[in-house]
Amino acid sequence: MDITDSIQPLIFQAEQDGLVQRTFRRLDPDRQQAVINAILTEAAISGPDQIRIQAVAERAGVAVGSLYQYFSDREHLLDFTVWLCSRAWEEMFSQYIPLLAAMPLRDGLRAYIQGGLELNETERGVVQFMGRAAYQGDRGRAQAAVDSVAHIMLSVTRQMLEQARLRGEIRKCLDIEATTRSVNAFLIALGDGQLFPYLNQYYQLTSEDMSFDRVLDAAIDLIVRGLE
Repeated sequence: MDITDSIQPLIFQAEQDGLVQRTFRRLDPDRQQAVINAILTEAAISGPDQIRIQAVAERAGVAVGSLYQYFSDREHLLDFTVWLCSRAWEEMFSQYIPLLAAMPLRDGLRAYIQGGLELNETERGVVQFMGRAAYQGDRGRAQAAVDSVAHIMLSVTRQMLEQARLRGEIRKCLDIEATTRSVNAFLIALGDGQLFPYLNQYYQLTSEDMSFDRVLDAAIDLIVRGLE
């Protein structure tokens, strides 16, 4: 996860909640970024409840002892990982939900999917962490992060559909809650099929002679025409 001005308040809040030490908040942003990336990468590989402190230290280029200056113990490091993923996702979506909902439904659906794919380029650690937790059945701490993100994604879809109905783009008589859940599942399959190669292999979404843009155009047309 890239450290930006929007992340700094989260780190400050984490300190207030006792998840990180003041030494971590006072680190150079580049060093903070290296540590966070190392934690997320290790969490994606081993699972958030099986993080290896030595591996995190090696990935971040710091001594194990330094990590214990940033986090009082391994449990706090694990809690921080899940907390940061959930909060960062919430912060991001809170900015874009109104914009997506205000777009014509076709444009909003496309922007939502494409934005998720672009997220993988800038926040690969977070995406891989969430993917492991969601699809490999990790429980405990990881489940809290997955539940939080799943709730937000459902809310994004619901608000896009509700606003489309108010604009007269889709039928007013639709069972909006059932429709929201169906469309949400469809969108997740489309996006995650591109984020995780093993899912694309199973779903057979794209291939050398079938581009994702072509599949996405057909999917959006199917959704919108089905709801008009």
